[in-house]
Amino acid sequence: MPAPTTDGGTTRSPLGGAVRAALYGTVPTQALDGPDDLGKDGRWIPTTSLDQYAATLVRWLGIAETDLPYVLPNLGAFPVKDLGFMA
Repeated sequence: MPAPTTDGGTTRSPLGGAVRAALYGTVPTQALDGPDDLGKDGRWIPTTSLDQYAATLVRWLGIAETDLPYVLPNLGAFPVKDLGFMA
């Protein structure tokens, strides 16, 4: 089961005919006070945001690049805007 996060991000493996199936994101080290723990309480920060998955999908569905900031206002906080899993 994926590690729970506050923004819905975690590792994902999308599947389907038009999808390039792979593992997207990095599985966090699930250890209290470990390298991926924010503090000492077991709050793991995802390496890949739900916004990045959504941006990749909505581009494939045909949304204009200029509309992405309106649909996904947090997307600008991430260096990678397209994960490349849609063929």
